[in-house]
Amino acid sequence: MSMKKNYVVETIRKAQMVQLLAEGKRMDERALDQLRPLTIETGVIQKANGSARVTLGNTQVIAGVKIATGIPFPDTPDKGILMVNAEILPMSSPYAEPGPPSEEAIELARVVDRGIRESEMVDLGKLGLVPGKTVIAVFVDCNIMNVDGNLFDATSYAVVSALRTAKMKKYVVKDDKAEATEEMVPVPVERTPVSVTLARIGDRLVVDPNTEEEASMDMRITITTDDDGNICASQKGEASTISPAQVLEAADTSIRVGKQIRAQIMESTK
Repeated sequence: MSMKKNYVVETIRKAQMVQLLAEGKRMDERALDQLRPLTIETGVIQKANGSARVTLGNTQVIAGVKIATGIPFPDTPDKGILMVNAEILPMSSPYAEPGPPSEEAIELARVVDRGIRESEMVDLGKLGLVPGKTVIAVFVDCNIMNVDGNLFDATSYAVVSALRTAKMKKYVVKDDKAEATEEMVPVPVERTPVSVTLARIGDRLVVDPNTEEEASMDMRITITTDDDGNICASQKGEASTISPAQVLEAADTSIRVGKQIRAQIMESTK
């Protein structure tokens, strides 16, 4: 398909989408605040400390947790380390390419990491071993297996589910040296953050945009809330602005929808 013909098709498709949204409908017949089918599987990687596979519509993400000891950051000498990385595999999308992480993958990892970190999901204070010398480091690597929109939420749910089921060796500190025992203990998870991404198409906000809706959106916002309904982090994408009224609408929706998703995550990881 030529670029000109492709542009015409996308323009017509967006006009149809905007018209339907004005009537409170979506192309795939979902409600404006309705997610696509969500499934969560845990323990999918045997050699990982914790893992999860999330399927959100046709979007699929696998997250694996690796735990080791490391040197703490200078500004947090008594706290452990938590890092999230993401890779969009070339086979996952016609637009994904092999090589170093793309800007999209870097943004994806940062948004997911921020939501989990700011919610204080993992008590990093309990991962400190020898202040200034040795701490426990938790690394979460995410592989995007198939792209069909809303990578932010699918990846976040995979990371949260993997961390909730992750286990690590118990360490004993003797003479300022940390020694691992054979006893396995859960990662100190305190909260279950949930991100909800909304896209604006025309003047309506829709939850969990698929690829087609993302191609037509002029603004995207991802809001992460904790168990108490507190907003922990937010990230706006695309160049367009958002009105205060729509910010409040997005916040209310993320809190309400987030409760439903959190219940499913907790049920799948108990």
